[in-house]
Amino acid sequence: MLRDVTHKVTDGLLGFATATGDRKHLKIGVAPVVSDTPIIVTGDMDAAKIKARLGLSPLADAVMDAVQFGAARTYCLPVAATTAGEFGEVVKKGGGGGNMTVEGSPTNAFSVVVKITAQGGLNAAAFVVSIDGGNSFTDEITVPVTGEYALEGTGLKLKFTEAAQEDQKPSSFIVNDAYSFTTTAPTMTNGDVLAAIDKLKNFAEEYEFIHIVGASDLPLWLAVSEAQVQLRDTYHKPVFVMMEAGYPEPSGNGTAITVNIDAEGDLTDWALGMEAKKKQVKNYDVQVVTAWGRLVKMDGTTQIVNLAGVVSGLYAKAKVQESIGKTREEAGFGLPKTKLLELLPAELDNSIVELLDKAGYLTFREYDGLDDFYVYHAKMLSPDGSDFRYAEDVRIKNKIIRETRKEGLLLLNDDIDLEDVQGELEARAKFMFAPLQRMIDAKEISSAEIIVPEGQEATILKDETMRVKIRYVSRGYIREVEVDLGRAQPSEWGKGG
Repeated sequence: MLRDVTHKVTDGLLGFATATGDRKHLKIGVAPVVSDTPIIVTGDMDAAKIKARLGLSPLADAVMDAVQFGAARTYCLPVAATTAGEFGEVVKKGGGGGNMTVEGSPTNAFSVVVKITAQGGLNAAAFVVSIDGGNSFTDEITVPVTGEYALEGTGLKLKFTEAAQEDQKPSSFIVNDAYSFTTTAPTMTNGDVLAAIDKLKNFAEEYEFIHIVGASDLPLWLAVSEAQVQLRDTYHKPVFVMMEAGYPEPSGNGTAITVNIDAEGDLTDWALGMEAKKKQVKNYDVQVVTAWGRLVKMDGTTQIVNLAGVVSGLYAKAKVQESIGKTREEAGFGLPKTKLLELLPAELDNSIVELLDKAGYLTFREYDGLDDFYVYHAKMLSPDGSDFRYAEDVRIKNKIIRETRKEGLLLLNDDIDLEDVQGELEARAKFMFAPLQRMIDAKEISSAEIIVPEGQEATILKDETMRVKIRYVSRGYIREVEVDLGRAQPSEWGKGG
């Protein structure tokens, strides 16, 4: 080959960071769709597209909450429910001689309203139907000649029957007749959840946390805590898990996972029961959201929900070191009262919020002088004395694990000079410092160092293990403001002399 001027491009010299998994999460929840691998939902999808991908399901509802409040990319793992949903009694209003019943297995919690809009019998009368309590209705539909009409995507079938007498059939259904009923959502068993988590062992994408959709209780928190440790230690997936507490009940120890908004009374016993449960978990990578509220959702419906879906959206907006309880307006973590209409139950006063917060649960609150609702503290179910009490501490810890492991993997099977073990190991350790420097530059942590313990000359030949210590200084946080106020003597400044 003749000699000439040639070029070789060297990439990576500017030190740009690679993908980190920041602000991404994975949801596990009940849905009628089938997929052994997570389905991706992006932040530019509207409610209709999310429902098309995930069905009319609890998983879709939670994803819509996350997208509405900030999630740009969510991995969704649908689970076929073991425990089927149920429907209640059909309540009829009106004077028509016919009737309507329902059958099937609901895919979600629905509030179904059927209104007759044109009089007649089968194949003549017409109706509209709502699955959101009358917030929105379908176009007019003719009652089928068979009397059966499937509500697409809901798992429900309406069955219309005419009046028994032949001469009454033309007035079987008359205008303004109405039929209504509610359904409960299907639910996952603890085994369903653990089986879904097991599928994540080989899922290659990076993400920060897993949201288990649906109210749960202590047995699942303990089981998921063990599964999380295995994901972290065996499969090198440092993620935290967020779960939903059941709706607060005035009496009892917090075992209820159904919504009873009519219950009234003191919530102290419930909160103390929750406090006792937290003491059994002791895992700083597990978070339980106790907050419930009446939320105007992405699809325009208003529902009473656990606010974990909202929380997952706030995490997607927040930098890893940033508290989602930040109250600065420009931070964007306040929930306007046009979206979150109220926190529930009404009996959940500041004393209960404080008790739950001290126990280690994520709670919401109002501040006198601010217009919105806010996360109080993003607490974790950490053991007493833990350095990782808040989600912002855990997110930083897990990012350091993820990013320094990537650099450490590039050192495997390196050969070193046994005449200068300390120097060789310290040189290698500098490679692992690169992601820490990026985090310092991004103001995610204040400072960091990697320490190579001395004396490894005696062990490197035996176990061929390089040992380092990483120590970092986190960002500081203002959790409370204390003002010393007093009167002062009049100033002599400005007076003529």
